[in-house]
Amino acid sequence: MTFIKPKYLGKTGIECPPIIYGTSYLGNLYRELSWKEKLALIKEWFNVADGKKVVIDSAGKYGAGLSLETIGKGLKELGVDPSQITISNKLGWYRVPLTTDEPTFEPGAWINIKHDAVQKISYEGILECWKQGSELLGDTYKSELVSVHDPDEYLAAAKSEEDRKKRFDDVLGAYKALFELKKKKKVKAVGIGSKDWKVIYDLYQHVKFDWIMFANSFTVYSHPGEVLDFFMQLEKDGVGIINSGVFNAGFLTGGAYFDYRLVDVSNPQDQHLFEWREKFYAVCDTFNVVPGDACLQFAYSPKPVNAVALNPGKPTRMARNKIVIVRPMPYGFWEALKEEKIIDPAYPFL
Repeated sequence: MTFIKPKYLGKTGIECPPIIYGTSYLGNLYRELSWKEKLALIKEWFNVADGKKVVIDSAGKYGAGLSLETIGKGLKELGVDPSQITISNKLGWYRVPLTTDEPTFEPGAWINIKHDAVQKISYEGILECWKQGSELLGDTYKSELVSVHDPDEYLAAAKSEEDRKKRFDDVLGAYKALFELKKKKKVKAVGIGSKDWKVIYDLYQHVKFDWIMFANSFTVYSHPGEVLDFFMQLEKDGVGIINSGVFNAGFLTGGAYFDYRLVDVSNPQDQHLFEWREKFYAVCDTFNVVPGDACLQFAYSPKPVNAVALNPGKPTRMARNKIVIVRPMPYGFWEALKEEKIIDPAYPFL
């Protein structure tokens, strides 16, 4: 089957292709790409877009701003018209001088970067992050989509209930500032990205987001009905939905990490994950389906989802993903997954 999706991200009026691109690799996540490699990634966004709008997702946290700098420099070198790209900037981390042997904010994750980063989530702090992010992008390109970066992690770091309440107020203050930027037409839409969908739900009772990015919350492995119900409510409210983390941090495609946690087949608490993956792979083998292709199509299948966010580190993957996301699966594949209860038999969109 071929999925037909909305042309815009909810009611934001912003064109949204089926796939948007993450940019952490441009900030030297886990490995340092050469400038030639980075430029090839940027160029391929537009090669696969067929002249349509490109949407990318970045953050001040990615390489302590290196990703944003690379985007601005790369787009300018390629002569990209600003009207051809929409940039999302997740805010909350602020570049500072590097005074230690390696960055303190995520040791081991960012390779050969020249700055450190500190967290700033508050009314004033988020404005500082937005201003710095704009400077890092340069004069030509602007972030039209803004959000607070991983508020769930910020709240989870609370040391007491009182501390959590203060942090929650910090997040609300940050969103007050972002919606003021929107009112002043400095940005076009305000959203949220989070790995914990319940934090999104809680904040939605206080903040009416224009768009939401769900990470690791709705995948072929785990797709709770309550999350799908929330999707349907958001669609009714005109909120754009982006589905991210669709491979559960790579585990579904053979990786060693599940939702950013190293898992072990010999650990009784992890065995169910490996058993599920083995059953999933067996059905994929029967129908000659690449597991990652099934993950991608499933993530895009809910009617309310406007786009899937991917973070390919090689240009060749982009063209293939563009085809895979809408290419019909072999007849009976989804039914077989339901029969084996690998996906919910009651799932309504496949």
